[in-house]
Amino acid sequence: MLTKMWRGVSDWYDRHYLATLVITTAAFVLQIFHLYWLFTAVILLKLTGESYFVFPENLTIVYVVADYLEVPALISTTLLYVADLRKGPKTKAILYIFLLNTQWLHLFWITDSIVVQTFSATSVIAWNSAIAWVAILIDYLEVPVIFEMLRKIYDERAVIGQRVRVRLAGTAN
Repeated sequence: MLTKMWRGVSDWYDRHYLATLVITTAAFVLQIFHLYWLFTAVILLKLTGESYFVFPENLTIVYVVADYLEVPALISTTLLYVADLRKGPKTKAILYIFLLNTQWLHLFWITDSIVVQTFSATSVIAWNSAIAWVAILIDYLEVPVIFEMLRKIYDERAVIGQRVRVRLAGTAN
């Protein structure tokens, strides 16, 4: 039963590979903003005593939504790489699956709020600063995957462009 279900999901990914790739990459690219926030508002604040985050704080809900899009992006990207592994073992795919799924450790164990509290020393629970740095490192492990996803879109740009033109021409009639 699970094999049949997996085959159905896998077949769907094969049929909708480019759309899944584009949507997944778009969700993942939003993580660059999160990493920018992490660098400018957390890391630089810790290292220099000053935050260099230039966006308004009253848009925090937008930043949080962008950050939580990481969860579906992690799942979808992992499934894309697992589908890629069906075609044969690939070291890069295995590495990226590992890098992606270390994010779960960060998401459920050492969250951004724990990192911020640890660095600002306002936490009731005192976490070791080294653990906060590990969480930051884990967060940045997704960068190679993001660039790889962007490269895949670049490689498929002609097909994507052609499909968009066909769709637009079909809706213009």
